[in-house]
Amino acid sequence: MRNIDQNIFKSYDIRGIYPGQINEEAAYGIGRAYATWLLAAENAAEAGTEAGMGDGIVSASTVEKAEKLRVAVGSDMRTSSPALKTKIISALLDSGIDVDDIGMVSTPSFYFATAFYGYSGGIQVSASHNPKEWNGFKIVKSHAIPLSAKTGIFEIRDIILNEDFSPVAKHGWGVLGKKENVVMEEIKEQIDFAGGGRFPGSAIKKFKIAADASSGMGAADMDAIFSNLNCEAVKLNFRPDGNFPAHGADPMIAENTAQLRGAVLEGKCDLGIIADGDGDRYFFCDEKGEMIAQDILRGVLAEIELAENPHAVVAYDIRPGRITKDIIDSHGGKAIITPVGHSLIKAEMIEHGAVFGGESSGHFFYKLPYGTFEAPAVLIYKLLKFLSAQGRPVSECFAPYKKYFSSGEINMKVAGMEASLRKIAALKEKFADGKQNLIDGLSVEYPDFWFNLRASNTEPLIRFTLEARSPEIMAQKRDEILEEIRTA
Repeated sequence: MRNIDQNIFKSYDIRGIYPGQINEEAAYGIGRAYATWLLAAENAAEAGTEAGMGDGIVSASTVEKAEKLRVAVGSDMRTSSPALKTKIISALLDSGIDVDDIGMVSTPSFYFATAFYGYSGGIQVSASHNPKEWNGFKIVKSHAIPLSAKTGIFEIRDIILNEDFSPVAKHGWGVLGKKENVVMEEIKEQIDFAGGGRFPGSAIKKFKIAADASSGMGAADMDAIFSNLNCEAVKLNFRPDGNFPAHGADPMIAENTAQLRGAVLEGKCDLGIIADGDGDRYFFCDEKGEMIAQDILRGVLAEIELAENPHAVVAYDIRPGRITKDIIDSHGGKAIITPVGHSLIKAEMIEHGAVFGGESSGHFFYKLPYGTFEAPAVLIYKLLKFLSAQGRPVSECFAPYKKYFSSGEINMKVAGMEASLRKIAALKEKFADGKQNLIDGLSVEYPDFWFNLRASNTEPLIRFTLEARSPEIMAQKRDEILEEIRTA
C-alpha cells in the first residue's frame, strides 16, 4: 500500500476524491491500519504507557495481545459509501476486531452510537459537506474522541506506507453484528438530557419551521426531533441522495441556503434550519429569510448553557466573532479560545471541562454524560425552548447582538502550506504594533478592528477573516489587508 495518496490524510479526518484518491483498496488499507493502531493503543493502555496513543510509537510489533475489541461502522448516503464501508468492515474483521454495522446515519448519530454503547472506537464513511465526487473516513476511539493529525491519523498513514499491519486473524476473525434503532434512541436520550422529559413539546411554541436536510443525513435526525415536538415542519430535501440534486451540501455557501430562505418567506415560517451533508453542522435563518450569524448564534447557545451551568467553561474557535466572548463574559462564563477544527475544539473542551463549544463553521458541541461532540437534538431543542420563552419574532431575539461588522471568511488560493506560512510571517511583521495571538495562524487586534489569517488544514488555501466596529472600517481594513496578503 506504499502507493496510497498521502494527501488524503488531513488534520481532522481522511478525505479525497473517489475513486482516484479514495477507493476500495485504500479503504481496506485504512481499516487494517486502524485495527493495528487500535490494538496497539489497547495494549499500551493495559501496560500503562502512551504507545499508540498519539506520540508516534506504534507498529505491528507492539501488538502482543488484545482483548476482543468491538467498533461501530456507519456511513452517509454517498454513492461510493456502500462499497467503501464493505471494505472497511472486511479489514476490521480480518484483523480480529468485532464490528457492529450501525447503518446509514449522520455523523452525530455515529458519535452517539460509539460513545453511548461503549464501543472501543469507530469509523464513519463520509466526506461531510464536500461535493459528490468526494468520500472519506471519520475515525474515533472510545467515547467518540476523534483521531486527528496529532492523535492517530498520521500514525495510520505511516502504518499503511510501511505495510506494518498486525497479522491477519492473529487474534481470530472478527464477528459482524448490527446495531439498529440508533437514531431513535439518540434523539430520545438527548432530548431528555436537554430537559425535555416526558412531554418534550410542552416547552416549545408551535413554530412553523422550514427544515432543509441538503439531501443528506440530517434528515433522519430532524425527522426524529420533530416527531417529539409540537411544531409544523416544512421539509426540504429530506430524501438522502449522494448526488445532491437540489443544492450543494455546504450551508456556508450562500447559494446553498437560497432554497431554505425562500421557503421561509413563502411559507411565512417562524424560522429555518439547514444541515450540511453528514448532519454535523447546523445553520439557522430568521422569519425574514436572513441567516443568523454563527458568532451570534453560538453566543446565544452559550448563554443558554450558562443559565443552566453558572460560571462554566465555554470554548469557541479563534476566527473573529467577538460577540461570542461578549455574551460569555456578560453571563459569567469562562471563555477559552481554541484552534479551528472540530477535533481540536473537542480536545480543548475535554481538557478544560467545557460544557459547550461552538465553531464558526456551524459545529456545536455539548458535554454529554458519555462524550463531548455534536448533538443536534440538544441544539435544536434548547434553542427552540429559548426562542419560545422570548415571545417575539426570531429576528428581534438576535437583533441586539448585531454590534460588529464582519468580512466573512475570504479564501485565497496559494501554492501550498509553505506559501501560506510565508504570507502569515510577512503579515506578522507588518502588523507587529497590534496585539497578536498565534493559536491558529495569526490573529491581530487593534481597538477598532481585528483579524485572523490562517492556513487551511484541508486545501491549498489561506483563509482571512476581519471584524470591525463599523462597516466603513471593516471595508477599508479588509481591502488594505487583502492587498498585503496578495503581495506578501
